[in-house]
Amino acid sequence: MKITIMGAGSTVFTKAVLGDVMLTECLRECEIALYDIDGARLNESKLIVDKLNEKYNENRARINTYLGVENRKDALRNADFVIDTIQVGLYDPCTIIDFEIPKKYGLRQTIADTLGIGGIFRGLRTIHVLKDFAADIEEVCPNAWFLNYTNPMAILAGYMQRYTNVKTVGLCHSVQVVNKRCMEHLGMDYSRFGHSLVAGINHQAWLLEIYDKDGNNLYPEIRERAKTVNNEKHGDMVRMDFINKLGYYVTESSEHSAEYTMFYIKEKYPELIERFNIPLDEYPRRCVKQIANWNKRRDSLLSGEDLEHKRTGEYASYIMEAMITNKPYKIGGNVINRGLITNLPHNACVEVPCLVDGSGITPTVVGDLPEVLAAMNRTNINVQLLTIEAAVTQKKEAIYHAAMLDPHTASELSVDEIIKMCDELYDAHTAAGYPIF
Repeated sequence: MKITIMGAGSTVFTKAVLGDVMLTECLRECEIALYDIDGARLNESKLIVDKLNEKYNENRARINTYLGVENRKDALRNADFVIDTIQVGLYDPCTIIDFEIPKKYGLRQTIADTLGIGGIFRGLRTIHVLKDFAADIEEVCPNAWFLNYTNPMAILAGYMQRYTNVKTVGLCHSVQVVNKRCMEHLGMDYSRFGHSLVAGINHQAWLLEIYDKDGNNLYPEIRERAKTVNNEKHGDMVRMDFINKLGYYVTESSEHSAEYTMFYIKEKYPELIERFNIPLDEYPRRCVKQIANWNKRRDSLLSGEDLEHKRTGEYASYIMEAMITNKPYKIGGNVINRGLITNLPHNACVEVPCLVDGSGITPTVVGDLPEVLAAMNRTNINVQLLTIEAAVTQKKEAIYHAAMLDPHTASELSVDEIIKMCDELYDAHTAAGYPIF
């Protein structure tokens, strides 16, 4: 069996996923292909994965590196699983461009990797690369499963599932932790948790049902506690406001959720930023901090001082294990709707419970969402579908349409401003060497 990591220079994530592989009995004797376009980061990842293989796996995995576009097909050849964790354009220059140009127009963002103007342009420049990935996969490993971790999830997974022949599922962390975070943020004992139902779209899936171990509905208590939890500032105020205003908790963090709507980030009402404790420009600050800390962490990992690993909650190794052993495993997966959520568009990429086993990935039919939740999702789906259309048709008008329909962008800027901003972003990314089309 062969596992290929695209963007293996993302060393911390590569360590987590491949550490999990080496602690999974049916995966331990696999071939691992590490692919990246950055030689230094690729070599760092190889050294760390080699140490994991020695420490936890008796060197049973066969690990090879593949650098650059010219070696991409060899990295993919005969792969059974392809794990995608690329970031096209990195923090510098592309994330900086995604934040600084909109800021000139008075459009502020927090994370900008999933929706909004930043998510649109991140999606477009990444699809530009995924087109080539897909062509290579179809040629040299047509039966491989493509496990996408890269954001914007619904845009990228939706493109791969609708416009390529690559077997694709989108994977995110949010669903795995939503029950625990909701209960603990509200001061509830998580040991009471029994089961739940989560569905919607990536980064805006809804905790539709939640029960304790005795089958009692926890939502009445959750809603009651949420009425007072925002009396003092904390880091999850937008999601708690969702419970109060919409009746349900959402999967993704408050800093993300704030920029997926037209409600919270408004230049005209700066008091909302203060009231809901919204961290504008959070992602650039996070990037700067991570870059500053990386050399220290890298040296620690390379020396072996910090090279401990326990199997994580990341879905990848569990999916591979379930497919190989035919032992069923449930995930929250991002797949094309096709009637799974009956009041969302059929061609949207939705996040629903899925069963994984030897036959592949089988999504669950959820039915209708509460109408207000479906309406919230549709405002995001509009942007996702139009961004995919822009990538496929290569028409700038579709980029304008995606930005015009984005709830946060449209609530702040005029149509003329949106078009001018899109043109400036398009030109800046192209000039930086990361073309949109």
